[in-house]
Amino acid sequence: MSWNAFLPYVAVMAVVTYLIRMLPLTAFRRPIRSRFVQSFLSYIPFAVLGAMTFPEVLYSTGDLRTAAAGVIVAVLLSWQGKSLLTVAIAACLAVAAAQGILLL
Repeated sequence: MSWNAFLPYVAVMAVVTYLIRMLPLTAFRRPIRSRFVQSFLSYIPFAVLGAMTFPEVLYSTGDLRTAAAGVIVAVLLSWQGKSLLTVAIAACLAVAAAQGILLL
């Protein structure tokens, strides 16, 4: 890619990134007092992270059945309030066990 094409891409990306971070500061000059809006805004990062991560989890193992085993174990353990490390290790072990069973 030539510099003549590369530099405009970088400039547009910089402007868009800056606008995304600057607009909330200029749009909301006073603190937000609505509990609903505050709680809605506090969950946005988790929702975006989940929306970006979950589809990749289903295709990460190459087999939907083994990925589903890991997701099921992760959901059950997280529902019980287990720590993130415990959930991650158990989900990995469930995927490994499911792959081992399917190879038999």
